[in-house]
Amino acid sequence: MTRLPDGVMREATVDVAAIAANTRHLRRVAGVDEVIAVVKADGYGHGAVRSAFAALEGGATRLGVADIGEALALRRAGVRAPILAWLHAPGASFAEAAAADVELGISSIDQLLQAAAAASGERAVGVHLKIETGLGRNGVAPAEQRVVFAEAARLERIGKVRVIGIFSHLSNASADDDREALRRFQEGLLEAASAGLTPPLRHIAATHAAIDLPEARLNCVRLGIGIYGLSPFADRSSAALGLRPAMTLRAAVAAVRRVPAGQGVSYGYDYRAPGPTTLALVPLGYADGVPRQASGAGPVTIGGRSLRVAGRIAMDQFVVDVGDTPVAVGDEVVLFGDPTLGVPAATDWADAAGTINYEIVTRIGARVPRRQASS
Repeated sequence: MTRLPDGVMREATVDVAAIAANTRHLRRVAGVDEVIAVVKADGYGHGAVRSAFAALEGGATRLGVADIGEALALRRAGVRAPILAWLHAPGASFAEAAAADVELGISSIDQLLQAAAAASGERAVGVHLKIETGLGRNGVAPAEQRVVFAEAARLERIGKVRVIGIFSHLSNASADDDREALRRFQEGLLEAASAGLTPPLRHIAATHAAIDLPEARLNCVRLGIGIYGLSPFADRSSAALGLRPAMTLRAAVAAVRRVPAGQGVSYGYDYRAPGPTTLALVPLGYADGVPRQASGAGPVTIGGRSLRVAGRIAMDQFVVDVGDTPVAVGDEVVLFGDPTLGVPAATDWADAAGTINYEIVTRIGARVPRRQASS
């Protein structure tokens, strides 16, 4: 029976070699020169800094994050690759980002002017203009694109900004919907060209389209969930895509109790022992990101045996009915990892909770130590 190291109650191990290999594989699939590895939300829960260095080792040429704070944290950690941040607070100052050579996603004329105001001396601020192509989120609306592109071209001529890219995002609702968004994006590119903009990067495809919609790859793709070894598709596994999940979430059995038939388990007694059995207590709960919605359904393995959560998942712990399987305090419980190794996948927990694998890994809380897996 595998056991966690003494004193370790719970942990998430992160295989950085898997992140590098997944990035390398997806870059080959996409066949483009520029790859933006997305390491927002602390690298989808895997650790932004370790994920960034691993993705760069795997061939990523740039990094993407949601906000400037995430970008600055990478700079403080010694990351020197280009970084794009695209979600900004109203009225945010771009001065610190500009000083750290962080590229800014721009979704409005106001943001463009704020970026230009952050230029210092002869240093222009790098920007990627985001255009709205149907997702209904941020991005320059079609009716405003002519004005924004014209002003961006003017600011570029006077050395205030450098338009590095034009980008958008797909809905993944259907191939037809994505092709319509791509058509709108191409119209936006023509509008930008007529204003005199010739950005070196054009990107609209994330992992889903980078794999499944070749015409959307253009000359740059943004790879998020795929570099962590998880599939963006409901009908294709990580293994089917040639990817290896990078995170394994596990804990040590904290207590073992033999109980009679009818014993209630956890709050509300949603589960009662059908006969004499053994209950194992697992010290992970919804405070650690284990979804309460997976109560009674979340899968685990203990000693190579597949089992499920018994009763409700609590804030700090849940219970597994192990039957007559010999289990001892300290034995390893794996919630998810690489399913080719016989453990549940993050997608299995997503199915049990009625959500997506993105959320399962990203929500793992700070109370769970991350440890880099040994190679």
